[in-house]
Amino acid sequence: MLADSIAFVLLVIGLIFNALGVIGLLRFPDVYTRLHASTKATTFGSIFLCLGVVVYAIAHYFWTSDSQYLMVIVHTIIAVFALAVTNAAGSHAIARAAHKSGQMPEPSVVDRLSEAGL
Repeated sequence: MLADSIAFVLLVIGLIFNALGVIGLLRFPDVYTRLHASTKATTFGSIFLCLGVVVYAIAHYFWTSDSQYLMVIVHTIIAVFALAVTNAAGSHAIARAAHKSGQMPEPSVVDRLSEAGL
């Protein structure tokens, strides 16, 4: 079935983004670049994983007309919106807390917070 293949491709893309986030956590030098890698990768990774679930559920809903697939679609879409908002806000709060606690970025990174005196 075509929808199963599309869902599989979306799941693989999501797993690749999540794996890149793990590599970024292991390889990057300071808290800010690690936070950037993990936030971006997990956001995109989770979105693609959820898109794979939605495509799979839509295909099976039209095939079987079972209402449980509608519930999966609705819950997955709600989870994507919640993840997009909380992941961005959480990473911003962590970065501000790290800066206030004295964790300075690597010298090659522009530090706008110290320039503004915040």
